[in-house]
Amino acid sequence: MTQVETEIQLLKKEVINMWDLVRSQLMKAKDSMLSFDKDLAREVVLKERRVNGAELKIDRDCENIFALLTPVAVDLRFVLAVLKINSNLERIGDIAEGIAKYVLSVETPFKKELLDATHVTKMYEESINILEDTLAAFENEDTILARSVFKKDEFLDDINIRANKLIEGYLKDHPEDIDQALYILSVIRKLERVGDQSKNISEEIIFYLEAKVLKHKHSH
Repeated sequence: MTQVETEIQLLKKEVINMWDLVRSQLMKAKDSMLSFDKDLAREVVLKERRVNGAELKIDRDCENIFALLTPVAVDLRFVLAVLKINSNLERIGDIAEGIAKYVLSVETPFKKELLDATHVTKMYEESINILEDTLAAFENEDTILARSVFKKDEFLDDINIRANKLIEGYLKDHPEDIDQALYILSVIRKLERVGDQSKNISEEIIFYLEAKVLKHKHSH
């Protein structure tokens, strides 16, 4: 194995670890929201430092590979893709932290009726699924799985678009729940962004595997 290949293997492992950390953050934020577990929410907020540390380390490692090993062709594409994937993963980590902070801000548990009415739990599960699909696509170099993320992201967009109406309807019957409803609306907005970040990640996976930049296709 050449030095470039060795470094790229190590980089791939690091990125997979980052992915696992971010996924765990997102799942814990969800559990803290559903079970109103403020200790779990605090853990997510504290662990955000680890996510930021992992992002900086991966960025530095990419810079070192560029500077010391001047990768070409598929290796170069891989490192360029990793830089962008890394940044998207860090943003998903921020989203998990933001949701955990909402849980810390609320006085009483979120009402099940409100969670059901807004489909936020289903949306949360789907956003975790999408993140897991991008990880599997990255690990297995699977462009078909990477492309399937685009369709799943539409499901998140759809709930996001309907959220205002659903919450308006809910508040007509439960005007006292306005604070909770606004927090849930913010969670929905954040989960929609998880879909967007995952879509960006999928584009990067396809870029490095197929040397096709999807964004250029959209702009013609």
